[in-house]
Amino acid sequence: MTFELQLRYSTPLTPIRDPDQVLKEFLVHLGYLPEGESPERSVAYRLVRQCLLRNPERSWYAEELLSVLDTSKPTLYRHLNKLKTLDLLEEVSETKDKVRGRKGYRLRYGNLSRAWDFVEANATNALKRYRETVDHLQSLLEEERRTVRAPKEGSVRAPPASVAGS
Repeated sequence: MTFELQLRYSTPLTPIRDPDQVLKEFLVHLGYLPEGESPERSVAYRLVRQCLLRNPERSWYAEELLSVLDTSKPTLYRHLNKLKTLDLLEEVSETKDKVRGRKGYRLRYGNLSRAWDFVEANATNALKRYRETVDHLQSLLEEERRTVRAPKEGSVRAPPASVAGS
């Protein structure tokens, strides 16, 4: 699964004293919750607040989450997968007598702050890869400009095909 994070420049939510309000705004900023959705009715919000943050070290099985959240399997897995793409969630397998059993889900490392460290590391790596691509593209563009500006003596160079038709 790919790492996916919505980045939005925003003021830190530190002046807000209500943890539910901070959590809701934070999850909206990340792109996990849609803007304007009521937290009390939102399965996505209740999954994070009532389950993962209330008992962060606990592994939750799908059946338990379905019961607590009173939702359908497709809805539950859609939200679990969103949290996994953010890398905030980890899968924990139950092992009994050396046989893998059910899969559980919990907040990565059982701690929001430590889970966020993991998200930040992934974001930093993704931004470094973007930087490499941008630098590479810039050098290709500069090389292209040098080639177009310095035609061979006595010849007229036509612009690249992609530019000629514009």
